[in-house]
Amino acid sequence: MERSLVLVKPDAMERGLAGAIIGRLQGEGLNLIGLKMLHMDKALAERHYAVHKGKSFYNDLMAYMTSKPIVAAAFEGEGVIKRIRDLMGATDPAKAAPGTIRKDYALDSLHNSIHGSASPENGEKEVALFFSKKELFV
Repeated sequence: MERSLVLVKPDAMERGLAGAIIGRLQGEGLNLIGLKMLHMDKALAERHYAVHKGKSFYNDLMAYMTSKPIVAAAFEGEGVIKRIRDLMGATDPAKAAPGTIRKDYALDSLHNSIHGSASPENGEKEVALFFSKKELFV
């Protein structure tokens, strides 16, 4: 059974899209097991995005993700990683398929409205980073 973290990013929060985004995922039959709104601090952002440290977009990403509140959601199920990534679409909304979340809502590659775990291993790590066991309902 896989787990995936989904983050509704600041640009989507500013436009009131958290419910629409989470609703689209649930509407596809994905099992929501945790949900919270938070303001990601620098320490959490550094842990979550450690894989991108040193890349050209890292500082902009850190500033963006800590700028406003986000919604964190945990989903669980067979093949949940691929299903969420397919629903999200490509990182660059100009390259995302029609009907995907990023095609419909993202502003650009940085302000792309949603994060989803990239692999089952990342999903486990990311969910544990944002949720305690008591905050997950399985």
